[in-house]
Amino acid sequence: MYQSVDGIKETDLPVGRKRSLRTGYTTGTCAAAATKAALSALVSGNKLPKVNVSLPKDKHIVIDIAWIKFVNEKSVTASVIKDGGDDPDVTNGAEIWSTVSLLESSNKIMIDGGIGVGRVTKPGLGLEIGKAAINPTPLKMINQAIDEILEKQQKNRYGLSILISVPKGEEIAKRTDNPRLGIIGGISILGTTGIVIPYSTASFAASIRQSIDVSIAMGSNSVILTTGGRSEDFARSIFGNSVADHAYIQIGDFIGFSIKQCAIKKIKKAYVIGFIGKLTKMAMGVKQTHVKGSNVDMNFLATLANRCGANNDLVKKIKLANTARHVGELIDQSGLSMFYDVLCEEVYNHLSKDSPSDLQIKIILLDFTGKVIGNFPN
Repeated sequence: MYQSVDGIKETDLPVGRKRSLRTGYTTGTCAAAATKAALSALVSGNKLPKVNVSLPKDKHIVIDIAWIKFVNEKSVTASVIKDGGDDPDVTNGAEIWSTVSLLESSNKIMIDGGIGVGRVTKPGLGLEIGKAAINPTPLKMINQAIDEILEKQQKNRYGLSILISVPKGEEIAKRTDNPRLGIIGGISILGTTGIVIPYSTASFAASIRQSIDVSIAMGSNSVILTTGGRSEDFARSIFGNSVADHAYIQIGDFIGFSIKQCAIKKIKKAYVIGFIGKLTKMAMGVKQTHVKGSNVDMNFLATLANRCGANNDLVKKIKLANTARHVGELIDQSGLSMFYDVLCEEVYNHLSKDSPSDLQIKIILLDFTGKVIGNFPN
């Protein structure tokens, strides 16, 4: 059960979601918590009823441990029950296990997925084919949990195997997009922030309206609309101190609504900043870009590439691509960089239809390191 979050203030939550909805935590946070509890029991013999887990951006969360079992004198398994708060998904209530075992070789840490954690079989996911579907942020959190239990000298002395398992993961995965994405045999261990902020359409829409109102009241006539926390962080590195905090607005999946509100409220200029997946959906004319509500059309992207002069081989590969990110990898390999500007132009054309006013729109496409790879108007 969720206990508390240290460093996550009420003001970190969008306006309209304060107090009413309960925050949860990701499968990645569960894996880190279970690892910390199992390792602590292994080196100290103590079974902790709860652990403090370090999240990105110097935040912390206290997680209850369901149970801890000694497999043998060199191996311990701990379990955490996934709690999605007031935004439960198909993984809500799932058990996430971490089995920590001592290895013969010292100073070596191996992290892998066991039963119920999917294996990557297709490109385009930012994960190595053949490896467990444990995303980069959860991996960092697991390593951080290990560091917090072991002193530097101890870490050099121990070799550790960390096996993350989800007993019902294979069954749960059938209700996700994992099979389509080529993640076979279980769920993914996910999370970029470690917490799940409750999703409410009405309250999120209210937060966007109020954020625009605040920006106007503070004297800003331009806003930076980002699709999430990661794109906002990258946007801040692009604009630096030239843009005030209140001008940054996280719009999630509500791009159509956000542009209309900017137009209604007489905003002069709106920058739309995001990654290839969300921007592709916007370029297709999708106004609400949640993963459950729309899929990326590879034929659409192939047509764009063809317009940019792509050869037949590249067009065929794009049609068969696994994800929008995979398409980006194919484009990068081909050197057809103008594709990204054309994609941004398509986004611009669709959003302009939603703003029959003097609102200026600028589309900026980022890669997954935060580099600007496309924009329109140039």
